[in-house]
Amino acid sequence: MKAAVCREFRTPLAIEEVGIASPQSGEVKVQVKACGICQSDVHSIEGAWGGRLPAVFGHEAAGIVDAVGPGVDGLRAGQHVVVTLIRACHRCEFCARGQPVFCEATFRLDRESPITAGDGTVIAQGLRTGAFAESIVVDASQAVPIPDDIPLDAASLLACAVITGFGAVVNTAGVESGSSVVVIGTGGVGLNAVQAAALCGARPIIALDLSDQKLAVARAFGATHAINPNGEDLGAAVTALVGRRRADTVIVTAGSAMAVEQGVTLARRGGTVVLVGMPPSGVATIDPGQIAHDGKRILGSKVGSARPQIDVPRLLSLYHAGRLKLDELVSNRYPLRDINAAIASAGRGGVVRNVIVF
Repeated sequence: MKAAVCREFRTPLAIEEVGIASPQSGEVKVQVKACGICQSDVHSIEGAWGGRLPAVFGHEAAGIVDAVGPGVDGLRAGQHVVVTLIRACHRCEFCARGQPVFCEATFRLDRESPITAGDGTVIAQGLRTGAFAESIVVDASQAVPIPDDIPLDAASLLACAVITGFGAVVNTAGVESGSSVVVIGTGGVGLNAVQAAALCGARPIIALDLSDQKLAVARAFGATHAINPNGEDLGAAVTALVGRRRADTVIVTAGSAMAVEQGVTLARRGGTVVLVGMPPSGVATIDPGQIAHDGKRILGSKVGSARPQIDVPRLLSLYHAGRLKLDELVSNRYPLRDINAAIASAGRGGVVRNVIVF
């Protein structure tokens, strides 16, 4: 089995032969057909959050179930699935509250990676998925069945970019019709925040990005206004578009301290700021006294507060109705052997999502 294995931080990925174990109780083996390149994978490859090496990364996947382990219900060989990084036991307090992203259970795969090198060396399963590979073994809770007629390259983006951006608006912020929304950062996650805001009936929807190419795409996804912060007084620009006050909701998808700080200033008194992007710890400066005085809500949104077994089917219903853009999110398709070129390309303007296809 071939996979992309990162053996050292900040070095190119190497294609190597690896072994994938058989699924055990409560697990499934999936033949990967597509895996999007998310910035979380890139940050992990660069060592941003530490972790064990060697490792196989990739967590935005779709494919076909190859085998199911004992005790798995609702999944069968040959079934098309989206695979997320969210593992849920369905029994702990967080799962009972409908918050599977915070599931506190420990799974066998958290302790034992299913991936090994040819010499028997254990290879870490990056971001609980390891989907820059031809096959993966994951907990059954990570696999969501989808109809066979959904293109798997587009479907793979439901696993992260779509549920994260869409969920930040719908699940976390609860954006209402007629409210004003600012989205900072219009990459894959930001564009889905934009189209979610449009589907919620928000207006105006103001997209902010340093890339004019990305801003043009944001307009196609539903942004009513697009602003490049270079040389702009953002506060004045947003106030002019919204009215005398600033935005009801600000969604910060860019992973930078400046974006977080800007987001807080662009929300009105009593407004909501949702933090999706993850800058390094301890770098953003926020005045808690001013936040308390203005009654602003600052909310974190982990993977869009997603409930994959509920959210993915809902999103696919919107896709089938022609209301959700999925195919338009795929910028380029690359074979696994060209993964380094795909990652390099992902950092350039005009790319929404590069997808590895098998």
